[in-house]
Amino acid sequence: MTDQIKPQADPAPELTSRFPTAYTILFLLIVLVAALTWIIPAGQYDRVMNADVGREIAVAGTYHEVAPNPQGFVDVMLAPIAGFYNPDSYVANAIDVALFVLFLGGFLGVVNATGAIDSGIRAAMSAMKGHQIWIIPIMMGLFAVGGTTYGMAEETLAFYAILIPVMIAAGYDTVTGVAIILIGAGIGVLGSTINPFATVIASNAASIPFTDGLILRLVLLLGGLAICAAYVMRYAHRVRTDPARSVVAKQLEAHKKIFLQKSTGEAAEARMSGIQKCVLVIFAATFAVMIWGVSSQGWWMARMSALFLGSAIVIGLVSRQGEKQLTGNFVDGARDLLGVALVVGLARGIVVIMEQGLIADTILHGAEQSLGGLGHLTFINLMFWIELGMSFFVPSSSGLAVLSMPILAPLSDFAGVGRDLVVTAYQSANGLVNLINPTFAVVIGGLAIGRVSYDRWIVFIWPLMLILLVFISVVLSIGALF
Repeated sequence: MTDQIKPQADPAPELTSRFPTAYTILFLLIVLVAALTWIIPAGQYDRVMNADVGREIAVAGTYHEVAPNPQGFVDVMLAPIAGFYNPDSYVANAIDVALFVLFLGGFLGVVNATGAIDSGIRAAMSAMKGHQIWIIPIMMGLFAVGGTTYGMAEETLAFYAILIPVMIAAGYDTVTGVAIILIGAGIGVLGSTINPFATVIASNAASIPFTDGLILRLVLLLGGLAICAAYVMRYAHRVRTDPARSVVAKQLEAHKKIFLQKSTGEAAEARMSGIQKCVLVIFAATFAVMIWGVSSQGWWMARMSALFLGSAIVIGLVSRQGEKQLTGNFVDGARDLLGVALVVGLARGIVVIMEQGLIADTILHGAEQSLGGLGHLTFINLMFWIELGMSFFVPSSSGLAVLSMPILAPLSDFAGVGRDLVVTAYQSANGLVNLINPTFAVVIGGLAIGRVSYDRWIVFIWPLMLILLVFISVVLSIGALF
């Protein structure tokens, strides 16, 4: 399976799309935000260090206009570079995520060279013959657990190259594989319970215990997961019954060539070797260790990158690839995900422009002004919509919490709404937008790995977005009334 995620030398015509690429979309958004810095007045809140949050937070009532700093041509060109590393940003930098993606690609390149994943997929499909549909709710549930407990996001990029071939082999399409991971983890973040990067930071910034509002968030988590799993299962069943109903129907054959190496006839006769079984054990153990490290040991991108590098070396030795073959496979694998790594920095460049143009606080101040003197239901629903809009420009859950909660949460006291409900509105809005947000590197990166264009993803997910929008609004409204 050496070319599992590697584009063919002569791409199939079906993969060509008139819709702009992710790079073009993100760059145009950078230009748009830069244009807004010439229109929206510059302003800032005073900020103080908050020991609980571990960052500086805005002080309510201190907004003041400052000298404008409109962003020009040079700033636009520098934004993607600054997106990788900007030490003054309240949003995490992208360089560690980009490096993680490259090391992940190298690891997958070494594993794919052994053919172990091909053999494992064939064995799994044979064992689950007739019951493949149940992979969807099981895997979505597991990803949702990661999302609700520790904000699983960038880490999901490691799973696309594993799950997508399984879905294709089961008779589904790449969109099904992308949806399981992206929507599964996303609904977990939307219904965060103990997620330190959303619920905990936002609650601390709002000066309340993070356990306040836990029951309502569990309703969002479990109800949202049931809705999403049913939606993806229904779509997958339609695709398997009639492949022409896939939103990427014109690309199905090209996707099979990219993600599946062998023909069906060859697959039926192939057997797993002892070395391939050993490689799969190491492969699975690597991801188990990654989940353990992130969830309980405070690991982040550097340690995860080191883990994948070490595992690649071990697999290379076990499979007797040799020094030149091992390094060659690693570099080839990293090259396959280079585009994804570049997208990460490009997406963060949008936030850089907002910060340098001094308009982020002005937008927040406008939200603060619009929420004054409203009733329970109007207040919480308008809060939700404001957070939806802000999430588009600040996709980071922790960044949006630090930016908005110190200002917007206290307003709930005057509306007679609990601050915990404001936190719930923030995290559900952020989680919902980040299922489609082109400024969120996890969305664009996952689609890039899955070879799914952004317009095809929107065609697939927009009915689900409307369903979730209504569901969240109803839950928040009930929370405001009781």
